[in-house]
Amino acid sequence: MISENPRVRFAPSPTGYLHVGGLRTALYNYLFAKHNNGSFILRIEDTDRNRFVEGAVENLISTLKWIGLDFDEGQGKGGDCGPYMQSERLDIYKKYADELVNKNRAYYCFCSAERLTALREEQQKNKQQGMYDKHCLHLSKEEVQENLAKGLPYVIRLNVEKGKQIVINDVIRGVVEFHSDIIDDQVLLKSDGYPTYHLANVIDDHMMKITHVIRGEEWLSSTPKHILLYEYFGWEKPVFAHLPLLLNPDKSKLSKRQGDVAVEDYKAKGYLKEALLNFVALLGWTAGDDQEFYYLDELVSKFDLNRVNKSGAVFNVEKLNWLNGEHLRKKSQIQLLELLKDHLLTTVYKDNSYSDKYLIEVIESMKERVLFIHEIAEKAPYFFETPSGYDEALLKKRWKPETPSQLNKLLERFEKLENSDKEGFEIALKQTVEEFNTGVGTLIHPVRLAVSGIGNGPGLYDILHIIGKDETIKRIKTALNKISI
Repeated sequence: MISENPRVRFAPSPTGYLHVGGLRTALYNYLFAKHNNGSFILRIEDTDRNRFVEGAVENLISTLKWIGLDFDEGQGKGGDCGPYMQSERLDIYKKYADELVNKNRAYYCFCSAERLTALREEQQKNKQQGMYDKHCLHLSKEEVQENLAKGLPYVIRLNVEKGKQIVINDVIRGVVEFHSDIIDDQVLLKSDGYPTYHLANVIDDHMMKITHVIRGEEWLSSTPKHILLYEYFGWEKPVFAHLPLLLNPDKSKLSKRQGDVAVEDYKAKGYLKEALLNFVALLGWTAGDDQEFYYLDELVSKFDLNRVNKSGAVFNVEKLNWLNGEHLRKKSQIQLLELLKDHLLTTVYKDNSYSDKYLIEVIESMKERVLFIHEIAEKAPYFFETPSGYDEALLKKRWKPETPSQLNKLLERFEKLENSDKEGFEIALKQTVEEFNTGVGTLIHPVRLAVSGIGNGPGLYDILHIIGKDETIKRIKTALNKISI
């Protein structure tokens, strides 16, 4: 059941970079909201102060902005349900934790770390599930007040009602059942006054009027605790949807040990934001057809939460690379020109001045041969500098004793060219091989080596036309001076 104007949230912890799994969660929330005329909210869950990383909040916001997922309200933007940073909401959590204590749905726990460790070790020895034994639930009101008056450190724990079946109707996983006997009396408020994820999450989702909680599968086991909290507070529960895990090709959980997992890593490597979004959208979702190439607005129009898969999604870098190439080729000449110019500023060619016309010709000759904009300069450096050497294997194969005399004759024709377009170079080369009564390949390969230093790339006449007559002649003469067979 989708409400008229659903409200969803992306609630990352500021513990570093944005994981691609986090990006997928943000994207699915965004797509769901926009498809259903709803609101997409950014909330920062920074209650675990031990894991807080300085600058991570700003990085998260800038990464979302770069990728194009604009939130409607949230940290850095404001809205009617703020503050959107959990560390600024501590009084709210304390108030509601106290309410649960007054209802006997939660209780003060004064157990020392030593007692909890001993309890855990005893349970391990007896091969029992590690759970709190409700020891402090049985303290009298007088004992509790006395401990509080003494200033003893405490936490507030959830009082889980035993013997209860907890049912979750998950959009993706269907009906999932948990028995309350295996649910621990979770700490809700820590001794430092900060809430745990479970308390803050439920309170914030309620107060921010979240209608659908779309999050990773790893939170499914926590959901029964959240269901209990909604029931104990007497609040309406949101709709839950738990997304499948992201997997490495070997089906292990996606982790940094096997490759890049941060969005920033992919941005730094030159992946286009359109390609990354397109790829991440397909990690667990399909529109039910064979389409694989999408722009963000198309994803919004087609997205359906009911079409998200249960099974884990394999992170296939080869597919991401292919999509990057497809999105690259769909860009206009002007867009590609700006991308190439920006990239060249990061290379040894940054001080060279190339005309826009020249760079566009280079792009057009190379765009079908690359997956990334940076590969243009990497695969075809000869468009930006004279080759400093020549492929040795090709030299042995293609540079014959008669090659210098043939090239010198070709140079005579090149120097007389008035029209140095592709056709002019081609005619001159064919006339030369006819004169020597040999095949076209006997000259094409040595010329390519002379002007580029390598044996592959765009068509030879494209290269000659782009670098121009004078540069072509200069490079062939340089090769004749340098190469001796």
